[in-house]
Amino acid sequence: MPEIERKFRVARPPDGLGGGARLRQAYLAVDGGVEVRVRSDGATHVLTAKSGSGLVRGEVEVPVGAGDFEELWAMAGDRHLEKVRHRLDLGGVTAEVDLYGGDLEGLAVVEVEFPTRAEAEAFEPPDWFGDEVTGDPAWSNATLAREGRPPN
Repeated sequence: MPEIERKFRVARPPDGLGGGARLRQAYLAVDGGVEVRVRSDGATHVLTAKSGSGLVRGEVEVPVGAGDFEELWAMAGDRHLEKVRHRLDLGGVTAEVDLYGGDLEGLAVVEVEFPTRAEAEAFEPPDWFGDEVTGDPAWSNATLAREGRPPN
């Protein structure tokens, strides 16, 4: 199923983020526009394959058990990241604000997923959103997990 999503740096985190969900994410393979990752929020564990880049990407998610998640996490080596995700309603769409930890401490991005390309293109981001990084490979989670903080 396609994923239609725009991604931005966060200029300043909005008020009222709350506790958020702690996510662990590891990349098993990244090759030729396809990435395979595992993600856990502690209660649910998912294996995801994504293809393409930019605004519209292919995405397939499959639940995995906790034991399988831990084995796959270990297979990913050091290609992992941890973040706290906060969800905010923006009047019909949900903003997912990710505050990274570890080596990426202080890095913050926000992603908004849309039902159609037209809605994505018409979206006017709030003033707390920063520069758009949709499709910028330096800001993909796969690159952040493998290479660390972007140069800019």
